[in-house]
Order: sequence, then structure tokens, then C-alpha cells
Amino acid sequence: MRASWIRPCLVALAALLFVQLLAVPALAETAEESEQPSEAASDAEEPAESVRGTLLQRPEDGDPVPVDGAEIIIRSNGEEVGTIVTDADGAFEFGVPGPGDYEAELVVESLPEGVALTSDAEDANVLEFDIAPGQSRTLLFRLGEPTGGGSGVNLPLQLTVEGVKLGLIIGITSIGLSLIFGTTGLVNFAHGEMVSFGAIIAYFFNVSLGLHLVPAAIIAIFFGFLTGAALDRGLWRPLRERGTTFIAMLVVSIGLSLLWRYGMLFQFGGGTRPYAQYSVQRAVSIGPVQIAPKDLWSMAISIIVLIGVGLLLLRTRIGKAMRAVSDNRDLAASSGINVEMVVLVVWALGGGLAALGGVLFGLAEQVSWQMGFQLLLLMFAGVILGGLGTAFGALVGSLIV
Repeated sequence: MRASWIRPCLVALAALLFVQLLAVPALAETAEESEQPSEAASDAEEPAESVRGTLLQRPEDGDPVPVDGAEIIIRSNGEEVGTIVTDADGAFEFGVPGPGDYEAELVVESLPEGVALTSDAEDANVLEFDIAPGQSRTLLFRLGEPTGGGSGVNLPLQLTVEGVKLGLIIGITSIGLSLIFGTTGLVNFAHGEMVSFGAIIAYFFNVSLGLHLVPAAIIAIFFGFLTGAALDRGLWRPLRERGTTFIAMLVVSIGLSLLWRYGMLFQFGGGTRPYAQYSVQRAVSIGPVQIAPKDLWSMAISIIVLIGVGLLLLRTRIGKAMRAVSDNRDLAASSGINVEMVVLVVWALGGGLAALGGVLFGLAEQVSWQMGFQLLLLMFAGVILGGLGTAFGALVGSLIV
């Protein structure tokens, strides 16, 4: 059996790695600067692992108020490793000795008068967490006036908003996955890496080059478009022309996923990193729901983009061609539709949407090398639940998930 697909695979992968590794020098320079102490603090080295957060009193009426002077004790294996005191803004940050399991205890006696935990449980002031290499964790203690039975009403609404926010992000990333399957029949296991790639490209332009997050995100989406189109022209189209079976192409996508993912690990490192802007924001109250402004913007952008994609599929010629190829590829070709051009546009659109979803997910959480892989199962669940090959079904399935 001839392995005629090996050459286009190697060419496409080499081009992909070349584009990806363009960001290595700047990221490496940033890493070296963070590892080497400055002249002003030559005797102190900033630890790679840390915890941070902001203590805010959330009364039933009014805006949240920072809690100043509260003490938080950090323990590891039962032994105290340090104590943090919140500043005037209620913020705190502490570098832990290294990766492992930790415990953070908020000293209730140090809270100002009138400030209390929202829960009456004995261990409500203790948080148990683990730290991965290079990770920075955010600790959340719920403070406010005791609300009695009212908190049970707020929690479902709060969780619903959080679920809708994540569902919209999954919907953006899974539409491209569903359209790719509909037009080509390929189950692309490397789609999660397209999500991570978009987030890392935005991080490179935002943090390493100092560009604001908004233009950095636009550049990342553009790179996502180019990457999706390049993968189709350099890898998947030659495989289709050679009659490669869907099973063989699925195996190729798994190999591409592994190579791409660990290439990003080599480039970006194993930790999680925030963007330079909007990483920490104070939540605003919308009725009984607390939500950060960046999450509101993320949801608004997601809805606008999804409406735009829906109008593209329903009202434009290329959108109708996409749906025609997805319904019946042979009939679409016999009707005069350039199927290969439609597939190229689908790959480019899928790459751009995946990059946008990666930026929004990195804004909501933090950027990491395997963030897309962590979303991949949810994307597949949304696509399968909504119906394979349908963009609108992928959106509905993602929201349900």
C-alpha cells in the first residue's frame, strides 16, 4: 500500500511549526526576563507558583466594598508556609514554595466589624487547592452580610449565567468543527489545538509585544483564518485527492493534535498566564447575579458573532453553498458549486472562530497550552447533541452542555 499522503503531511506540518515557532524568541525573552531578578531586587526572586485574589464584602444593597487588613494563612501538609494580609483594595498575592496541595485559611477574627462569611459552615473560611508548575491560582472567599435562605435563590441564577457564558464560547469553537465534518466528513481531533493556538497568538502580541488585547485578538483571529486555510490546502486537500479514507485522516488529525499540542508546550511552557488587560476585575451586580464586565463583553461578543455566522449561512451565497455541500456534496458539485473552494472557506472560518473562542476562554480563565484540548470533549458533546454537520445544532447543543 502506497503511503502517498506522507509528503503533503510533512510539508503542512513543517509550515505549521514554522509559523508557530516564530513566537518562540519573544516568549523566550519574556521568560528569561521573568526568571532573572532585576537590579533593584537582586536578592529576591519571584516564584513561579502563586495565589492571589481580592476580598470584597458584598452587601445585599450597594456595591462591593474592599476588605482591608484581613489575614490569610497558607499551609502545606499541615505546616504553615506564610501569611498574607490584604491591602487597602482588598487584594492579596503570595508566592508558594512550589507545586503541590495547599490550604488557605481566612482568619475570621481579622475581618473588620460587620463583615462575615456568607456560609455558616465550620470550614467555610478554609479553601483546599492544588498548584501545578508555573500556575497562579485565584482564591475566592465569599463575604457579605448573612442572607439566610435568600442565597439559595441567587445560586441557580448565578450558575445559569456562568453556564451560558461557557456555552457561548463552546458554541463559537464547535461551529467550525461541525461545519468541517459536514462538508468533508472529517472528525478533526486537532480542532482543540486551533483554540489554544489562537489564545497563545493573542498572548504573544498582547504580553510579549505590548499590544492591547483588542488588536491582539483581531490579529489572532486573522492567524486562525490563515492556519485553517493552510491546513486544508497543505494537508487535507492532498489527502482527499489521493482518496485517503476517513479513518486514516482521523488518525492523521490525532497525530497532528499531539504534535501541535506539545509544540505549544515547548513554546509556551506548562503554566497558565493571564492577559495584560482585564485579568482581574471587580464584579458588578445585575439584580441577584454577580458578573465581571469582561464576562459581559465576552457574552455580548459571542452573541454578535453567532448571529453574524447565522446570517452568513442563511443570507449569503457562500453560506448557502456551505449548507448545500454539507447536505449533499455530490449534488452540490453537479449544481455548479465549487466544492473545494467552499471547503477552503469552511476551514478558514472554523480556524478564525476557534481562535476567537480561545481568546475569550483565555480571558475568562487563563491562557495555557492545553486549554483547547480541555474543551475538545465539550465541543464534541455539543456537536453530537445538536446534530453532526449542522452549525445551528452545534450552538444549541453547546448551550445545553
